[in-house]
Amino acid sequence: MRVRGGVKHARRRRKILDLTKGFKGKRKNCYRIAKQSLLKALRHHFVSRKLRKRQMRRLWIIRIGAAVRPYGFNYSRFMGALRRANVALNRKVLAELAIRDPAAFEKVVEVAKKA
Repeated sequence: MRVRGGVKHARRRRKILDLTKGFKGKRKNCYRIAKQSLLKALRHHFVSRKLRKRQMRRLWIIRIGAAVRPYGFNYSRFMGALRRANVALNRKVLAELAIRDPAAFEKVVEVAKKA
């Protein structure tokens, strides 16, 4: 007698179909198509996590550049001045300061100007 492994087989397929729950059309309920869709979706998800980091860094740089322009700096000169002044604030923190606490950001700019 041949054992077809019904429970394991069904569980494996159910896991894939559960992960494709919100997909459209046969992508959510036809196993073969759902499996292909899921693999592609997971690949996109992996790539997007890397892209998000790049995009956030670009956004921080734009925000810092816009915030230092009124003080007579551009982004690259400002970051160079901070490096010379040994100010170890990263771009994320500088962008947040520029938006949420302009007074503190102005003090950072003064430190950069002295350098």
